Amino acid sequence: MNAEFSLFFFIEAIGTIAFASSGAMVAIKKQLDLLGVIVLGVTTAVGGGMLRDIIIGNVPPALFQNPVYVLLAFFTVMILFIIVRLNQRILAGRSIETYEKVMNIFDAVGLGAFTVVGIDTAILSGYGKYHFLIIFLGVITGVGGGILRDIMAGQTPYVLRKHIYACASIAGAILYAGLLEHINGNAAMLAGACSVILIRLLATRFCWNLPTATKNNE
Repeated sequence: MNAEFSLFFFIEAIGTIAFASSGAMVAIKKQLDLLGVIVLGVTTAVGGGMLRDIIIGNVPPALFQNPVYVLLAFFTVMILFIIVRLNQRILAGRSIETYEKVMNIFDAVGLGAFTVVGIDTAILSGYGKYHFLIIFLGVITGVGGGILRDIMAGQTPYVLRKHIYACASIAGAILYAGLLEHINGNAAMLAGACSVILIRLLATRFCWNLPTATKNNE
């Protein structure tokens, strides 16, 4: 039980740091002030979990009951803000390409981590036999924070337009839920998270996108 809890905490911490970084960098690129950077970074990190908890009736959501992840997101955001504030060249010239690559990795890791954490939370809440529900909750935990981030930043949610984003989360969630009946829970969780990350990185590397109704937009 302690090992499972440790793995759960470790994966959720990784997701929190990754998504807080992603949200903070979007806010910095949008030239928001310190409060805006904090709000976007923290919302990206804990927003998906908040939506999940509301859906399953876990109120107040876990972020209010145990603010450790909010604090982790806050400190992550502050560190990034200070780094960029002291080194303006990070967002100029060749650094932009590096920024995009780093943000893609952050997003992929966060998506994979929170997808499996969402499923695990649903199972621990007693919904393990409802496969569609736990898969849905895994996906909403993974993409919810990013959707809230993009809406607050005034842009079309990334999940709706680019690089097999939600599809990667769905695939990983299905894999995790399917493996639970055949292998150890920790192994299933790691397999699900890694599959999401792999699909996301491959989709970015090879420009995989779902088709659009107008061919000139593909």
